[in-house]
Order: sequence, then C-alpha cells, then structure tokens
Amino acid sequence: MSTMTVTALRVEAARGARLVEVVVPVYNELRVLAESIHRLHSYLVRTFPYGFRVTIADNASTDDTWRIATELERDLPHVRAVRLERKGRGRALRKVWSESDADVVSYMDVDLSTDLDAFFPLVAPLLSGHSDLAIGTRLSRRSNVVRGPKREFISHGYNVLLRSVMGARFSDAQCGFKAVRTEVAQALLPVVEDEEWFFDTELLLLAESNGLRIHEVPVDWVDDPDSRVDIVKTATDDLKGMWRVARTTLSRSRASRPAPPPAGMDRELPVFAIVGVVSTLAYLVLFSMLGAVMRVLAANAVALLVTAVAVTLANALATLVHFALLRAWVFSPRRAR
Repeated sequence: MSTMTVTALRVEAARGARLVEVVVPVYNELRVLAESIHRLHSYLVRTFPYGFRVTIADNASTDDTWRIATELERDLPHVRAVRLERKGRGRALRKVWSESDADVVSYMDVDLSTDLDAFFPLVAPLLSGHSDLAIGTRLSRRSNVVRGPKREFISHGYNVLLRSVMGARFSDAQCGFKAVRTEVAQALLPVVEDEEWFFDTELLLLAESNGLRIHEVPVDWVDDPDSRVDIVKTATDDLKGMWRVARTTLSRSRASRPAPPPAGMDRELPVFAIVGVVSTLAYLVLFSMLGAVMRVLAANAVALLVTAVAVTLANALATLVHFALLRAWVFSPRRAR
C-alpha cells in the first residue's frame, strides 16, 4: 500500500471520528454566496483532516439568497441550508448551534474576509480539549489586516472599552471567525440574550466570567469594501448590550451576596465607570490623531501607554488629595484638642 493511500485512509478515519459544523449566516447575499461557499467547501475538502458540515443560515433574505442556498445544498455533499423567518446573526447561530450534533460549532462571515488557513488552528484546541472557545484576532502583532481607518478606529475603540469597562481579557470581540465546543455552546446559549451583532461578545463575556478557556488565533484579514454592515447602528447596539450585561452582572452579584457592599462602594463604582469611559474616549482621540502619522500598531501602543500613565497619575493624585483632606479635616491636631 502506497504512502499516499495510507495518508488518505488516515484522513478519512479522522473525518469519520470527529465533526465540525461551520455556520455561514447570510442576509441578502446573492452576490457572493455561491462563490464563497464553493471556495470554502473546496478548501475544507482538500485540507481539513476532520469531518465537516457547512450550514448556510439564511436570516429571512428577501432576494434570491435562499434559492442559491438550496441549490448549493443540492450540489455540494457537505453543505446544508437552514431558513429563518426573522433577521439576526445571533438568532441564526443560536438556532444552528443549539441543534447541532457536531463536536465543535463555528461560524465565519460569508465574505470570507479571514484567511481560511487560520481555520484549523482555530478548531484544533477545541477538538483536543485544550480550550473551550476560540476566536480569530486581528489585533495581534502576528495578524496582517487590511481595512479602512474608520473601521480600524471603531474596532480598536470597542475592544478597549470592553477591556477597561467590562474587564474583558480577550482581544478582539468582533472578528467574524469563532468556534466553540458544542457542549459548551449549548450550556451557555440559554443565558445569552442578544439575537444580533452583540451575540458573540455576550457569549465571550459569559464564558470568561465562568472561567472557561478562550483560545486566540492571529488571522490575516482583508476588509470587504462592499460590506453593508451599518457600522454606527452596530456600534450603538453593542454599547447597549454592554450596558445590559454590566447591569445584569451587578444585579446577580448583589443577589448572591447577603452582606451589604462596603461603605462608600455605591459612590466608588460610578466613579470607576466614569474613569473607564473617560480614559477610553481619551484613548480613541489619541489613536485617531496618531493613526494619521504612524502605523496602526505603533499608534495603538502609544495611545494605550499614554492613557494608562494618565489614569495611574490621576489615581495617585486622588489618593494624595484624599490623604490631605483626611489629615487636615478628620485627623487634624486641632480637632483632637
């Protein structure tokens, strides 16, 4: 038996043992759907060493997207199509992931902006049990990203806001290239409320708060210049989602603690939130200004350094003022007499 035949048999055995489901949510994507699915399917057939299923999740398209999806299901052996009557990327992912029999569920944007060579590194730690969730990140030094300054600015700002206000430790919440162990996804989905663009950010925040392991994969990513995503609406909805999650987390924390918060905590929490928002806005302004005269990574590093130093100095100044007031008023020698 030739080496090539042995290798082929091993690949087929691996494919029969494990299954990864790749969901491609679509809404009125007639222009790119067929080309993208053929490209994705061909790539996985040639290179992916495990069983796979590509699921086109049509979010109530009003053009011929559904017709094209059903034709692809008929023509390609590893492709199926699911139709939803209501819009929402999160709604589509919830539907498919909650019913999946695969070992790992994942999704990617239909424009395939992320280089497909990152797909196996994305799912491998989940199949091995090393991690629970995996995300592509465009903010690593090893990532190669091509996109306009507007989207670069909004993406950096959003992720800085997540880290400074929500305490998130993952680097890129919005990259449309994620995977989850199916049992983990199905355990978390009932708690995730969002049905649209904030869905995966909420999933990540929930996973992190429960101590689950999130693996990050640097990706090469090229912006789709014809993207019809409403950036302003999406950013607004994301901010609303962050506020809802923060409020819910605080409510649960209070409900789980029988003892009242320490004295002064009710005043300190709003101040902490305000400092986080102000420092994030300062970062965004600096990043925008520096991005015009230096490379994105350098602008990001300088803006983060300056805002971090500013916040540290502000905290030190507040501590000194606090000490001076206590010394002059509460513990004044004249009051002791």
